[in-house]
Amino acid sequence: MSTKEFRARVVAASVTDPELPPLTLDDLGVLRDVTIAADGGVLVTITPTYSGCPAMATMRADLEHKLLDHGYHRVQIRTRLTPAWSSDWISPEGRRKLSAAGYSVPGPAPQRTPGPVPLTLTPKPRHLNCPQCGSPNTVLHSEFGATLCKAQYRCTDCLEPFDHVKEI
Repeated sequence: MSTKEFRARVVAASVTDPELPPLTLDDLGVLRDVTIAADGGVLVTITPTYSGCPAMATMRADLEHKLLDHGYHRVQIRTRLTPAWSSDWISPEGRRKLSAAGYSVPGPAPQRTPGPVPLTLTPKPRHLNCPQCGSPNTVLHSEFGATLCKAQYRCTDCLEPFDHVKEI
């Protein structure tokens, strides 16, 4: 990796996720690749957390603006859908940041076999500890929180609500 490419990667890696602001796109595993094209432009490849993620437009704009602000004059953002993003791609540092910000960190992502994806209308039960007090006495409040990739829970001991980042 060239020095210019390394610097562009560092800049792109510092862009925060619009829906999980404690994390950078790099922490989240959404930032896949940063390369310098033959014409000197920067090509950034990102993978959405899911194909309909509404934050993708903001991610693209934030990446482009940050790179332009750092002197890169031609920026192209490419979206790669395969392989599909997995919550397993969240870095250890990203998991630490989520926990420190009061989020419940996802467990291992479900392993899927090739072929059709079964449609389930109810979520699989999760056994979560409250990120505030550590109690295992938590209840699902809503399978969908402020974003589709988070579920809302409440601790029945300390009564605090909290977001759980889903296993995808």
